[in-house]
Formats: sequence, C-alpha cells, structure tokens
Amino acid sequence: MPVRGIRGATIAAGNTVEDIISASYELLQTIVDANALQPADVASIFFTTTPDLTAIQPARAVRDLGWDDTAILCAIEMDASDALPRCVRVLIHWNTDKTIEDVHHVYLHEAARLRPDRAYPGEMKTPQTTGEG
Repeated sequence: MPVRGIRGATIAAGNTVEDIISASYELLQTIVDANALQPADVASIFFTTTPDLTAIQPARAVRDLGWDDTAILCAIEMDASDALPRCVRVLIHWNTDKTIEDVHHVYLHEAARLRPDRAYPGEMKTPQTTGEG
C-alpha cells in the first residue's frame, strides 16, 4: 500500500493554549472528514508552527482526537520575513490505496493564501479581516 502525504495549514487566533489547540483540532478534523481518514491508516504526523506560537504544541489536538498511538513530531518553521503569523502546518503520512488525485489537502482561513489552488471548499482565498473563524 502506498504512503500519501496530506498537507494542510491554518491560522491560530492567538498564542494561547486554547487558540492553538482549537485551530489544530479544526484543521485535523477537516482533513479527517475530507479524506475519510482512519487513525490506524496514519503512519505519522509532522506539525510545524511559526515562531510566534509557543503556548503549546499542536500535537495535543491529535491526542484530543484519541489518536494515542500515532507517531507525532512538532517543529518550528523557519522565521521567514514573509511568513503568515500564527500559522500551524501539518503533513500527514497516510497509508492508502487512493491516488494522489484523490487526496484532499486542507488550507483553512488566511492560510488558504499559501495554496489558493488547494483551499478547502468554501474558504476565502484572501485574508479575513474580522478575525473570526
């Protein structure tokens, strides 16, 4: 069975435990729903956050989903001058027979600017100004 990568990103509302967990959980749950992902089929998950997110690692959201046996690694993104602030990114290694074309990547909220071609259906393709969502 091939291993496919599922990519995604979102923006946390702030640098608090609640904001990071909420954003990470929403991103993961959307990826799960979009791909009919089963925890037993996930080989590993790799998160990165921008350097301005320090309150908690996004891996906690995976544990909150009950995925206690999933291998998870978190790291800090390089501090690029044009990076989106408060960005959480994920790469999920998924054991699946689905083709690359059948994998649904998820870019939510302002993070849809990173990959407008892969923004989740219904997401704005420009930054939100209300701070909601």
